Amino acid sequence: MKLALGIDTGGTYTDAVIIDYTSGQVITSAKSLTTRQDLGIGIAEAMQHVLDAAARTIPGFSAKHIALAAVSTTLATNALAEGHRASIALILIGYDPKLMIQYGFDREMSTEDIVHIRGGHDLFGEEVAPLDEDSARAAILARKGSVDAFAVSGYFGVRNPAHESRVRALVHELSDLPVTCGHELTSQLNAMRRATTTALNAHLIPPLTELISSLQRTMASFEIAAPLMVVKGDGSLVRAEWAMHRPIETILSGPAASLVGAWHLGGRRDVWVVDVGGTTTDIGVLRGGAPLLNEHGARVAGWRTMIEAIDVHTVGLGGDSHVRLLQDLELAIGPRRVVPLCQLAAQYPQVIQELQRQTTLPRGKLPEEAGEFLVSSRSAGSSKRELESEILARLAQGPQSVEPLIQESRSRGLVRHAIENLETSGYARRAAFTPTDALHVLGRFQRWNREAAELGARLLAVRAGLSIDRLCEQVVDGMASRIATELVAKVFTDEIGPPAWEREPLARALVKRAFDGADTSDLECRLSLRQSLVAIGAPVSAYMPRVANRLNTELLIPPHAEVANAVGAVTGSVVQRAQTLISPLGEGDQLRVFLPDGVQDFPTLEAAISHTRKVMLAHVEDLATQAGGEQIETHVNQRDFWIPVQGAPTEKLYMGSELTFSAVGRPSPARR
Repeated sequence: MKLALGIDTGGTYTDAVIIDYTSGQVITSAKSLTTRQDLGIGIAEAMQHVLDAAARTIPGFSAKHIALAAVSTTLATNALAEGHRASIALILIGYDPKLMIQYGFDREMSTEDIVHIRGGHDLFGEEVAPLDEDSARAAILARKGSVDAFAVSGYFGVRNPAHESRVRALVHELSDLPVTCGHELTSQLNAMRRATTTALNAHLIPPLTELISSLQRTMASFEIAAPLMVVKGDGSLVRAEWAMHRPIETILSGPAASLVGAWHLGGRRDVWVVDVGGTTTDIGVLRGGAPLLNEHGARVAGWRTMIEAIDVHTVGLGGDSHVRLLQDLELAIGPRRVVPLCQLAAQYPQVIQELQRQTTLPRGKLPEEAGEFLVSSRSAGSSKRELESEILARLAQGPQSVEPLIQESRSRGLVRHAIENLETSGYARRAAFTPTDALHVLGRFQRWNREAAELGARLLAVRAGLSIDRLCEQVVDGMASRIATELVAKVFTDEIGPPAWEREPLARALVKRAFDGADTSDLECRLSLRQSLVAIGAPVSAYMPRVANRLNTELLIPPHAEVANAVGAVTGSVVQRAQTLISPLGEGDQLRVFLPDGVQDFPTLEAAISHTRKVMLAHVEDLATQAGGEQIETHVNQRDFWIPVQGAPTEKLYMGSELTFSAVGRPSPARR
């Protein structure tokens, strides 16, 4: 018996599944709440739940039967989005510091500790200046006790990595700190973005190493001896040890796992995939059974990287989105994430009494914050501001209703500002009415305390002048309309460009008529999505039929849709890619090949291509093996560039070739 354990850490839930490694059939699954302050805690709980479920399901089950484990993690994405980065030094070789300051490139490097040293190469891989090893040594020795990692980028390091490799060797010689080189992460030009990507990778090495070490200890405590794999942002898998050196490649790991899981469970090769989670909704597309990748590089929290990752549209809309009333009494959903009232009351039953008290207030005296609470999210939190410290002291006793916190103070504006500061800094979280609460009221999703959800709905319904059921139906319908609109926006973005709905009232009106109708207009609109929809996530059966109806397309909600991300985490392939250029030199018939270990010249194109294929196919196969793959197949795609010769229309001039090599294999399980 060979089993595989898949884990996905989402913004709200951590999911775990156990599947049959040979057939890919899901045997059992479990969920637990994600513990953002320490992801390892929530992962351990999910693992415990799924192992207990397996013991009840599989005769003679033992954790020793698990031959492979894989995890998709939000750590890298969240760390960049929230600014939680390690301390690093960025060593730049051959960059012009004055030029960087003049154009503001230095502000894009994600660190203020930038060291410029002499050296570097040109576009053809020729050394333009010898490496200043003395300066490199001095910089490393001066910082080895004050930084967590080093990043090294040469101006044309991808054309000749010799200087980057030498500085890396010096870091290893003079310290025990991790180091990242730019040529290891990408073969593309654009020195500034490559330096930024290299620095971000170095920032992420310590936190991802800590998480993986924690996971491996947890696996050992359960007597799971299987190798641990990590999902990359393109949906492929790599060994944990590989991921610890290249953590930047795990950005968008969760959305990538969702697309792989949708393909595995849905069996459709060309579909749109919508993953509705607690925190966000992710929209992507499968073409030929593979996720489309972002050819411009993944963007996270304003950082534009050179990392190949899935092309996904993420919107702050999910089961935990804050439902509130605007000044015109129109319902607004998201983008702020809050704790659902039903979930809060399940942990703190005393909040029901406060909700009941607020429902007795006259309609005219119901404040904007009615039904909202503040709960501590950091046990060791403190603040230098007196008002914030007072609020934290009250939160230490349990959740506090926001309305009394504000009403009891003479400076209500200051209290609101202090609460916002505590939420922004992560010391406190707000609890309020959400789409998850609406589903509890309607009886379409039951996990926590329904009474709290109904009380929260009553407070909003009174202010909106609606019945409780009507309010909740509007929330569900609003979710469906938002998801459908975001899907349309993604299609437009891919084909034309990002729509700016706020500046395009005609387009907005047409979409609204297509989705919601317009009884007073002679114009009827209809939108149709040509490809089918695959919906995954726990609450999709409540929202997605309405989305499919608005877009007049087929909907598929596959079995185990609620844990599709965890399925995708363990059913992906090991994929490694590398790109090489062949370029004619300025004089004669010499051709230069840019290889991972340097440049090499050849007298003919045939000789250059033959050598490049031989070296690079072995190289990517070795990379796939190091990344944890077996049964590896290699592929090559070659593009030759020719231009017509002026005055001789039948003749062409060779301008170079671009060869892309890939190796695809299955994750290698533990050998028994």
